Amino acid sequence: MDPEIVVVGSLNMDLIVRAPRFPAPGETVIGVGFSMALGGKGANQAVAAARLGGNVGMVGMVGDDGYGKAHLQALSNEGIVTFVGVSREAHTGVALIVVDDSGQNSIVVSPGANHVLSAGDIHRAEATLKHAKMLVVQLEIPQDAVKEAIEIAWESGVPVLLNPAPARKLGKDILSRVDYLILNETEAAMMTGMEVSGINDAHEAARRLRESGVDAVVVTLGARGAYVMSDDTSFHMPAFKVRPVDTTAAGDAFVGGFAVAMASGMSLHDAARFASAAGALATTKMGAQPSLPTAEQVRKLLQRA
Repeated sequence: MDPEIVVVGSLNMDLIVRAPRFPAPGETVIGVGFSMALGGKGANQAVAAARLGGNVGMVGMVGDDGYGKAHLQALSNEGIVTFVGVSREAHTGVALIVVDDSGQNSIVVSPGANHVLSAGDIHRAEATLKHAKMLVVQLEIPQDAVKEAIEIAWESGVPVLLNPAPARKLGKDILSRVDYLILNETEAAMMTGMEVSGINDAHEAARRLRESGVDAVVVTLGARGAYVMSDDTSFHMPAFKVRPVDTTAAGDAFVGGFAVAMASGMSLHDAARFASAAGALATTKMGAQPSLPTAEQVRKLLQRA
């Protein structure tokens, strides 16, 4: 069966250190552990969607190195159809992640092969993308590749889910072709030029972003849940109560869950609830892809809530 959800995005190897707190400029803080995990927003969202029951394809670029080979094997193990190129000029992307005692993270990314993904590379998956039920894309890859993927989907009537991370301002030429914009408070602030902290700010930010032509906006609010606005509805989705260990990839789990839910025909409200449960569960384990939950785990949390 052809993939119903096509993810275009980044693939990184995450190098993770736990520390009691984030270092101040010029300061060295002694960490309390080190681990490595496959990551990158694109790969995380693809794996999240696959574990949550989606039939997924992944478009991206890795280096001709051990990290790249690990990604290709892992995607295959998850049942994800890969349209991932291998660059001989650039290393596989790397993310340096510090996680503090509260579970919050600070991340520096060296994009490597992610930044050589071109608009031409997107055409490896063009036939599949044209028949998909959802395109998922982020901003850890070059904007030309993002625009090409969105244009192909838009011309084919395929809904577009954009997660604008890392945050940057985008023009109406991109946003007017986006059906679902999922972003956190920091990203919403960057895109709107206003402070976004809490539900009231999220409402105003969503309103402004919808003026750019986006159909539905979802502002994720961490422990305060998420705020959703579309033509037909606006509502606050409370967060599920869990004990966070590491927030890395929680947003990616939310995006993957939302994509699966909408592609399967759920309402916007039910999709936001399903995605919120997936995001909450992802905070209960260390690492990016190791923390991503299964559909069964999400169903159990939904039943308990």
